[in-house]
Amino acid sequence: MSFFKTFKNDTWVKPYIKQYKGLLSLAIFLGFCTSFCAAALMFTSGYSIDKAATQPVNIFLIYVPILLTRAFGIGRPVFKYAERLRSHNWVLKITSELRTRLYRTLENDASFFNEKHRSGDIMGLLSEDINHLQDLYLVTVFPTVVAYLLSLFGSIAIGVFSPIFGLIIFLLILVEIFVVPVFSVLIESARREKQKSIKANLYSELTDNILGVDDWVISGRYDDFKNLSQKNLKELESLQSKSSKFRRNRDFVLQIVFAVIAVCFLIFTNIKFTNYQAQANFVAAIVLAIFPLSDAIIPVSQGFEEWPEYKSSINRLNSLKTEKVELPEQVDFDTKEFKDIELKNVNFTYNGTSSVIIENFSQKINRGQKVALLGPSGIGKTTILQLILGDLVANDGSVKVNGIDVSKLQNHRTEIFSVLNQNPFLFNTTILNNVRLGNENKSNSDVIEALDRVGLKDLIESLPDKYDTIVGENGERFSGGEQERIALARILLQDAPIVLLDEPSIGLDPITENKLLDTIFTVLKDKTIIWVTHHLQGVNYADHVIFMDDRKIEMQGSPKELYNSNEHFKDLYNMDIGI
Repeated sequence: MSFFKTFKNDTWVKPYIKQYKGLLSLAIFLGFCTSFCAAALMFTSGYSIDKAATQPVNIFLIYVPILLTRAFGIGRPVFKYAERLRSHNWVLKITSELRTRLYRTLENDASFFNEKHRSGDIMGLLSEDINHLQDLYLVTVFPTVVAYLLSLFGSIAIGVFSPIFGLIIFLLILVEIFVVPVFSVLIESARREKQKSIKANLYSELTDNILGVDDWVISGRYDDFKNLSQKNLKELESLQSKSSKFRRNRDFVLQIVFAVIAVCFLIFTNIKFTNYQAQANFVAAIVLAIFPLSDAIIPVSQGFEEWPEYKSSINRLNSLKTEKVELPEQVDFDTKEFKDIELKNVNFTYNGTSSVIIENFSQKINRGQKVALLGPSGIGKTTILQLILGDLVANDGSVKVNGIDVSKLQNHRTEIFSVLNQNPFLFNTTILNNVRLGNENKSNSDVIEALDRVGLKDLIESLPDKYDTIVGENGERFSGGEQERIALARILLQDAPIVLLDEPSIGLDPITENKLLDTIFTVLKDKTIIWVTHHLQGVNYADHVIFMDDRKIEMQGSPKELYNSNEHFKDLYNMDIGI
């Protein structure tokens, strides 16, 4: 019941089985041929040896069995190789589409995903669940279907000679391919669920701890950090040890049952094939033929045992529901004609919550204007940038560029907006490649000019590999301020009219911060800038300051006007610069 219930509304397994059913059928057929050739190889070998031992009067009496032995000996590895190629090709096609679909699902839901899941959950989805679905096919589906086909084929073949023995063999094989596997699921189900739960917790714990490793180091609690996950690891190890012991005992039972099958075949062949010498040659052949089949039948229990993990992964993937965003008809936009951005009576609340993030926010920003958006953390400043980009959609009100709703400009988004945030991502490739991401059509000389404008030319040309220097994973080769400048060069290359700055100088020392802000506002002097920040350092670079508090605008105006007319702003400014 649990099996059918899991797949009733499944959209992550069934569709791909249907899509590639031809390749699946071919892989299963080749798997059947592999096992058939293995059994036939033992049969012809046994027959040839038995026949040769009776000293046939003519060598040609065993010539055909010898040729068949050679043919099946060649056929077994050939079919096995072909089956591996087809089955893995089938699985890789499916898992490739599954991963692509998962990434797109997470990307589409990126604005809300972190509200629902922890970072460790994402790691679990990417590293565990897709791999489990891959194993579902390779470890369970293929071996089980092949074993069932062989069992049915063998039972019918014996039933032709003796229905009673055919039924006995069928019942014994049924123990191997159904009774013991189902028993394995019943015994291991709770244990596997517990193991998966512990692994999920470990992913979440380790992710949280690694992200906060600096705080652990600063506090000096090295041993506490090392011992954080020890309890879960020990419990996981204990459960895995119990599972291993159960598997050993189960496989021993399966071998015993298979030995009983072999004895039944001995009895059957001695009754049916000992009437005269020619028949007796088949006794050893038939008994030997069943032994290779154990390699196909015994692993079925292992495949069944994995079902609880498959079920959990399938359920978790099917729980990823995202609302499909239907964009309105897109319109053309010439960035040279950009005039203004206007947010009018904007209200925003995240889905599923009652907490209002933005309330009745209105602002018009003209071309070339530099606007600083200030306020305490969590007040909704970054949300406003996401609304401007079109990542989020206002519950009420509008966000327009040149009077056109931003949702209608998403096809031109990268031409209109550039973004520089506090953690610009740099890829583990050369400086040239990282900067050229801003505009792949630009030449090396354009990239070098951009790097010169942000003040990095002398530093880069002092390096051994100059512009071909590898920046390292996430830009580790360079300091925080240098990483921001590389990202700024990327923005210069992109040459969009509107630049959104999301606290790009946070975490830098005051001297580096001042230099970076001076560079940013100097090289972007002809751009429209919307700058989110939580303190007043460098606020004089802005033409207009908006100070938000409790979802609304508390005060706004030019820095000079606010300093002279607003005591609250003056106090905050003096406090921020240390007066």
